[in-house]
Amino acid sequence: MFGTRYMSGIITLLVFFFVPFAFSQTGSVEGIVRSKGKPLAAASLIVEGTLLQTIADENGKFKISDIPIGTYQLAVTCVGCKIMRKEIRIVANETFKIDFALENSFTMLSDVVISSDNDKSIGVKHLKSVDDGGIYAGKKNEVIDLNDVVGNKAANASRQIFSKISGLNIWESDGAGIQLGIGGRGLNPNRVANFNTRQNGYDMSADALGYPESYYTPSAEGIDRIEIVRGAASLQYGTQFGGVVNFKLKKGNPQKPIEVESRQTFGSFGFFNTFNSIGGTKNKISYYMFYQHKQGKGWRENSLFNVDNAYGRVDYRLSEKFNISAEYTFMNYIAQQPGGLTDTQFKDDPRKSIRSRNWFKVNWNLGAVVANYNLSDRFKFNNRLFGLFAGRSALGMLDPPNKIDFLGDRQLLDDMYKNWGDELRMMYHYATRNNPSVLLVGARYYKGLTERTQGIANDRSTGYRSDFTFINIDKSEYSEYSFPGQNIAVFAENIFQLSAKWNVTPGVRYENIAMEANGYYNLINRDLAGNIIYKEKINENQLNSRSFLLAGLGTSYKPNDKLECYTNISQNYRSITYSEMRIANPNVKVDQQLKDESGYTADAGIRGSVSELFNYDLSAFIIHYNDRIGSVLKNDPVTFNTYRFRTNIADSRNIGVESFAELDILKLIKRSASAKLSVFSNFSMIDAKYINSKETAIDNKKVEMVPNYILRSGITFKKKKFASTLQFSYVSEQFTDATNSVYTNNAIYGFVPAYYVMDIAVDYSYKIFAIAAGISNITNSIYFTRRADGYPGPGIIPSDGINYFITLQVKF
Repeated sequence: MFGTRYMSGIITLLVFFFVPFAFSQTGSVEGIVRSKGKPLAAASLIVEGTLLQTIADENGKFKISDIPIGTYQLAVTCVGCKIMRKEIRIVANETFKIDFALENSFTMLSDVVISSDNDKSIGVKHLKSVDDGGIYAGKKNEVIDLNDVVGNKAANASRQIFSKISGLNIWESDGAGIQLGIGGRGLNPNRVANFNTRQNGYDMSADALGYPESYYTPSAEGIDRIEIVRGAASLQYGTQFGGVVNFKLKKGNPQKPIEVESRQTFGSFGFFNTFNSIGGTKNKISYYMFYQHKQGKGWRENSLFNVDNAYGRVDYRLSEKFNISAEYTFMNYIAQQPGGLTDTQFKDDPRKSIRSRNWFKVNWNLGAVVANYNLSDRFKFNNRLFGLFAGRSALGMLDPPNKIDFLGDRQLLDDMYKNWGDELRMMYHYATRNNPSVLLVGARYYKGLTERTQGIANDRSTGYRSDFTFINIDKSEYSEYSFPGQNIAVFAENIFQLSAKWNVTPGVRYENIAMEANGYYNLINRDLAGNIIYKEKINENQLNSRSFLLAGLGTSYKPNDKLECYTNISQNYRSITYSEMRIANPNVKVDQQLKDESGYTADAGIRGSVSELFNYDLSAFIIHYNDRIGSVLKNDPVTFNTYRFRTNIADSRNIGVESFAELDILKLIKRSASAKLSVFSNFSMIDAKYINSKETAIDNKKVEMVPNYILRSGITFKKKKFASTLQFSYVSEQFTDATNSVYTNNAIYGFVPAYYVMDIAVDYSYKIFAIAAGISNITNSIYFTRRADGYPGPGIIPSDGINYFITLQVKF
């Protein structure tokens, strides 16, 4: 139930958002867009200097209402066209009529060199102030266009895909890109758990509340773009400190009834990937679907993998105002995990594996129905209904790598995820003092259920196969739990356009979270020989329910369309996870008095471009955590083994700067150059420390998994149908626990040395054919990015050495 102490604050804030709908004088513009004398459907029209926009209907007609009085430039764009602008004069309560005759004003581009204003831009793209049902004014955000990426998309090569996003620490746990591991601004990269991860705007993680890890990563070959919004996204998308990562998958070609694409990729260590898609648009229906299969042996011993991934989407436009889409995603994979290594083992042979009996299996079923309804040009509604039915099973030996596997019992961890949710958004365009403003109000309901069992695998006779079943009927060797969860949230943000150049965006979010843990675990003590000397079954029932209110404020100033200054501050909140409520791992123990984390993020920056030559984004940020959850080292009084103890160890603060810049050298020399030779660099510097800690061993120590410096740079050459990229990545040293341990015998915690990697790739297309090839880690650097305390370790997880890929594509 809503906490009464918050209700008055919520009512006050909602009134604050709705009151400004002042009765200001407005007008409208309407007309038609034609090409070669015929109506042109789906052209985009924007009233520049405002947030107002629309799309021409199937007859080329358009209308934009509620435009404050004044003089504007109305811009029109379409696929394969250059931008055209015309001046409009808006008078109160009148309609300005205008027609765009494209063939008389500008020419369509040829099929030989497909170019547009977006193609002329370089660097990282950004979201509009209002984009696809969300508000992004004053927020740090980036957009990765996968069409611009030259690299190994078949393997989801995250180092190449995210090369232009500053401040990302990337974990490399496998060379096939099965699981993504990125963390921003000093946050843990483990399975993107510190970002809210979404696909086409809806949740895709295991459990958004209690287990926000993503075992599923969308295929890069099926992604259109990746949107990243930093910590200020907490008000619209959830409370995570990292922000949101949204994978926008491809849609059917709006210009063709059927389009087929087939890509076959071959690579080192038996890597093979096939990606096949079909899509198109016919009348009111658009569709897109793909199937992907990949397999390989891996760089290290015992690294087999086999992955199947499929996706389907159908869009139906019921009317000019209402459209609905249905989506389904399936993924199934099984992977052999070579385990971790000690420092000595890694130094002797990083390709070695001392675990041959560790396996990991995932089955993912994700569905969604998304509806958009435009009540008018002012009122727009969006509803996202989504559900997940999935599971993952981890099988193997969790002992540290300094212990020999004597082919004894293997542990089996089995999870099932059954979640669904609905998110409704309403966007309202209005005017205050003759300036266009936008209100976004939304509500979210989420219900999740995680069922988790841990015990001994049914393989005492063989011990090597991937048999994901338990040996005992009641599966009670260690634990069996049910974790129900429920989340109710309401949120609102409002862009107040104070002038044509300056806007202010306040926001608020109310959250009610309820999490339960119902089940039992067995308390087991063993002697030094591993024999059980004490065993007790403990039943447990926990309920953790809380409500809280978050607020934020952002502002943006645009003196012209080439420069923007922005700043924002937003409160954040991170709920404890189910793993932190109950875990059975010999290397990790959890404080039973663990509390949620709270705090805020703030950043300020400047971004823009200089014509088609130079693109940049410079920013500074701070992340402040209260009661940060971390790991300290303790000794077991019975076995004398050292283990990680998860607890609220201290407050912390991350302060840093991020920069991105890209320069087109050829355009600098000759503005009319048809080719592009661009040099880019992104750099981040982060100082993250624990503060206000009662533990002297932790106070003022560096926060774990935070490299002080991350540098990624590269050079890209593009001319007509040919493109090539050379990239360099450098990540400085980092620690893996709060005490900043440098070395331990079991390698579960310790130092992660600095490393650098270089990659090269080329891409060439001819008519319906294309070929891509590349070499990753061309210097064959021997390095690692993480130390694991569980799967896929424990211990050091080496990254892949030098490897190649080649992709053959046909598209028609």
